[in-house]
Amino acid sequence: MLIAGVDEAGRGPLAGPVVAAAVIFHPDQRLRGLRDSKLLTPEARDELAVKIRGLAVAWAVGESAVDEIDSLNIHHATLLAMKRAIESLATKPEVVWIDGMHCPALDYPARAIVDGDRLIASIAAASILAKTWRDAMLVELDRSYPAYGFARHKGYATAEHLAALRQHGPCPAHRRFFAHVAQPGLDL
Repeated sequence: MLIAGVDEAGRGPLAGPVVAAAVIFHPDQRLRGLRDSKLLTPEARDELAVKIRGLAVAWAVGESAVDEIDSLNIHHATLLAMKRAIESLATKPEVVWIDGMHCPALDYPARAIVDGDRLIASIAAASILAKTWRDAMLVELDRSYPAYGFARHKGYATAEHLAALRQHGPCPAHRRFFAHVAQPGLDL
Protein backbone atom coordinates (compact mmCIF):
# COMPACT_ATOMS: atom_id res chain seq x y z
CA MET A 1 0.00 0.00 0.00
CA LEU A 2 1.33 3.45 -0.88
CA ILE A 3 1.07 5.56 2.26
CA ALA A 4 1.88 9.27 2.21
CA GLY A 5 3.24 10.47 5.52
CA VAL A 6 2.67 14.17 6.15
CA ASP A 7 4.01 16.64 8.69
CA GLU A 8 4.59 20.36 9.01
CA ALA A 9 7.20 22.79 10.28
CA GLY A 10 6.74 26.34 11.37
CA ARG A 11 3.43 26.56 13.20
CA GLY A 12 4.88 28.45 16.18
CA PRO A 13 7.33 31.01 14.78
CA LEU A 14 6.56 34.71 14.53
CA ALA A 15 7.83 34.94 10.96
CA GLY A 16 8.00 33.05 7.70
CA PRO A 17 5.69 30.53 6.05
CA VAL A 18 4.36 27.29 7.45
CA VAL A 19 5.71 24.36 5.42
CA ALA A 20 4.36 20.84 5.06
CA ALA A 21 5.93 17.84 3.37
CA ALA A 22 4.49 14.57 2.13
CA VAL A 23 6.63 11.45 1.65
CA ILE A 24 5.80 8.07 0.15
CA PHE A 25 8.22 5.21 0.70
CA HIS A 26 8.02 1.82 -0.97
CA PRO A 27 6.44 -0.52 1.64
CA ASP A 28 9.69 -2.49 1.94
CA GLN A 29 11.90 0.62 2.14
CA ARG A 30 13.81 1.28 5.36
CA LEU A 31 16.01 4.23 6.19
CA ARG A 32 18.09 4.11 9.33
CA GLY A 33 18.05 7.09 11.65
CA LEU A 34 14.57 8.40 10.84
CA ARG A 35 12.89 10.12 13.75
CA ASP A 36 11.01 13.28 14.54
CA SER A 37 13.02 16.20 13.14
CA LYS A 38 13.00 17.94 16.53
CA LEU A 39 15.08 15.06 17.95
CA LEU A 40 17.85 15.46 15.35
CA THR A 41 20.74 17.88 15.01
CA PRO A 42 20.60 20.25 12.03
CA GLU A 43 23.46 18.29 10.41
CA ALA A 44 21.67 14.96 10.84
CA ARG A 45 18.46 16.46 9.43
CA ASP A 46 20.30 17.79 6.37
CA GLU A 47 21.98 14.42 5.76
CA LEU A 48 18.72 12.50 6.14
CA ALA A 49 16.85 14.96 3.90
CA VAL A 50 19.19 14.12 1.02
CA LYS A 51 18.69 10.40 1.61
CA ILE A 52 14.89 10.77 1.87
CA ARG A 53 14.68 12.66 -1.42
CA GLY A 54 16.79 9.97 -3.06
CA LEU A 55 14.95 6.94 -1.67
CA ALA A 56 11.32 8.06 -1.61
CA VAL A 57 8.87 6.85 -4.23
CA ALA A 58 7.63 10.44 -4.16
CA TRP A 59 7.99 13.52 -2.01
CA ALA A 60 6.62 17.05 -2.18
CA VAL A 61 6.51 20.25 -0.17
CA GLY A 62 3.63 22.69 0.25
CA GLU A 63 3.66 26.12 1.83
CA SER A 64 1.29 28.70 3.22
CA ALA A 65 2.66 32.22 3.09
CA VAL A 66 2.55 34.80 5.86
CA ASP A 67 -0.46 36.59 4.33
CA GLU A 68 -2.35 33.27 4.25
CA ILE A 69 -1.45 32.60 7.89
CA ASP A 70 -2.70 36.07 8.83
CA SER A 71 -5.94 35.76 6.88
CA LEU A 72 -6.81 32.10 7.54
CA ASN A 73 -5.14 31.56 10.97
CA ILE A 74 -2.24 29.20 11.59
CA HIS A 75 -4.41 26.07 11.90
CA HIS A 76 -6.14 26.49 8.55
CA ALA A 77 -2.95 27.69 6.84
CA THR A 78 -1.20 24.53 8.08
CA LEU A 79 -3.96 22.31 6.68
CA LEU A 80 -3.69 24.20 3.36
CA ALA A 81 0.09 23.63 3.23
CA MET A 82 -0.50 19.91 3.90
CA LYS A 83 -3.11 19.71 1.15
CA ARG A 84 -0.72 21.44 -1.27
CA ALA A 85 2.08 18.99 -0.44
CA ILE A 86 -0.17 15.96 -0.91
CA GLU A 87 -1.61 17.26 -4.17
CA SER A 88 1.91 17.92 -5.50
CA LEU A 89 3.06 14.31 -5.12
CA ALA A 90 4.14 12.83 -8.48
CA THR A 91 2.85 9.42 -7.34
CA LYS A 92 -0.59 9.40 -5.82
CA PRO A 93 -1.00 7.69 -2.44
CA GLU A 94 -3.65 5.14 -1.54
CA VAL A 95 -3.94 6.57 1.97
CA VAL A 96 -2.56 9.58 3.85
CA TRP A 97 -1.30 9.55 7.42
CA ILE A 98 -0.86 12.96 9.00
CA ASP A 99 0.99 13.89 12.17
CA GLY A 100 -1.32 15.52 14.67
CA MET A 101 -5.03 15.67 15.40
CA HIS A 102 -6.47 17.12 12.18
CA CYS A 103 -6.57 16.25 8.49
CA PRO A 104 -7.21 18.63 5.60
CA ALA A 105 -10.08 17.86 3.23
CA LEU A 106 -8.60 15.40 0.72
CA ASP A 107 -9.61 13.10 -2.11
CA TYR A 108 -7.83 10.25 -0.29
CA PRO A 109 -8.61 8.29 2.86
CA ALA A 110 -6.72 10.11 5.61
CA ARG A 111 -5.95 9.51 9.26
CA ALA A 112 -4.51 11.87 11.85
CA ILE A 113 -1.97 10.21 14.14
CA VAL A 114 -0.87 11.97 17.32
CA ASP A 115 2.94 11.66 17.64
CA GLY A 116 3.00 10.16 14.16
CA ASP A 117 6.43 11.71 13.58
CA ARG A 118 7.75 9.44 16.34
CA LEU A 119 5.85 6.33 15.23
CA ILE A 120 5.68 6.24 11.41
CA ALA A 121 8.75 6.37 9.16
CA SER A 122 7.11 8.30 6.32
CA ILE A 123 5.76 10.92 8.74
CA ALA A 124 9.19 11.26 10.38
CA ALA A 125 10.67 11.69 6.90
CA ALA A 126 8.07 14.36 6.11
CA SER A 127 8.94 16.18 9.34
CA ILE A 128 12.61 16.23 8.29
CA LEU A 129 11.87 17.52 4.78
CA ALA A 130 9.48 20.20 6.05
CA LYS A 131 11.95 21.38 8.71
CA THR A 132 15.00 21.49 6.42
CA TRP A 133 13.00 23.21 3.66
CA ARG A 134 11.68 25.86 6.05
CA ASP A 135 15.04 26.39 7.73
CA ALA A 136 16.64 27.02 4.32
CA MET A 137 13.90 29.56 3.57
CA LEU A 138 14.62 31.41 6.82
CA VAL A 139 18.35 31.48 6.11
CA GLU A 140 17.48 33.07 2.76
CA LEU A 141 15.06 35.48 4.46
CA ASP A 142 17.90 36.52 6.77
CA ARG A 143 19.73 37.91 3.73
CA SER A 144 16.82 40.27 3.03
CA TYR A 145 16.21 41.22 6.68
CA PRO A 146 19.51 40.73 8.56
CA ALA A 147 18.46 42.84 11.57
CA TYR A 148 16.17 40.06 12.84
CA GLY A 149 18.58 37.08 12.96
CA PHE A 150 16.28 34.67 11.09
CA ALA A 151 19.21 32.39 10.17
CA ARG A 152 19.86 31.77 13.86
CA HIS A 153 16.38 31.41 15.38
CA LYS A 154 14.31 30.53 12.26
CA GLY A 155 11.60 33.01 13.23
CA TYR A 156 10.88 31.65 16.71
CA ALA A 157 10.22 34.00 19.64
CA THR A 158 13.72 34.04 21.11
CA ALA A 159 14.95 36.92 23.27
CA GLU A 160 17.09 38.06 20.31
CA HIS A 161 14.12 38.07 17.95
CA LEU A 162 11.83 39.89 20.39
CA ALA A 163 14.51 42.53 20.98
CA ALA A 164 14.83 43.04 17.20
CA LEU A 165 11.04 43.40 16.93
CA ARG A 166 11.03 46.03 19.67
CA GLN A 167 13.89 47.92 18.00
CA HIS A 168 12.88 47.66 14.32
CA GLY A 169 9.18 46.73 14.34
CA PRO A 170 7.92 43.92 12.11
CA CYS A 171 9.14 43.32 8.56
CA PRO A 172 6.99 41.89 5.73
CA ALA A 173 7.99 38.35 6.76
CA HIS A 174 6.32 38.66 10.19
CA ARG A 175 2.92 37.20 10.99
CA ARG A 176 0.96 40.31 11.94
CA PHE A 177 -1.71 38.60 14.02
CA PHE A 178 0.72 36.83 16.35
CA ALA A 179 0.73 38.64 19.71
CA HIS A 180 4.48 39.25 19.94
CA VAL A 181 4.45 40.83 16.47
CA ALA A 182 1.32 42.90 17.02
CA GLN A 183 2.63 44.02 20.45
CA PRO A 184 6.44 43.69 20.38
CA GLY A 185 6.77 44.77 24.03
CA LEU A 186 5.12 41.58 25.37
CA ASP A 187 7.31 39.43 27.58
CA LEU A 188 7.67 35.70 26.95
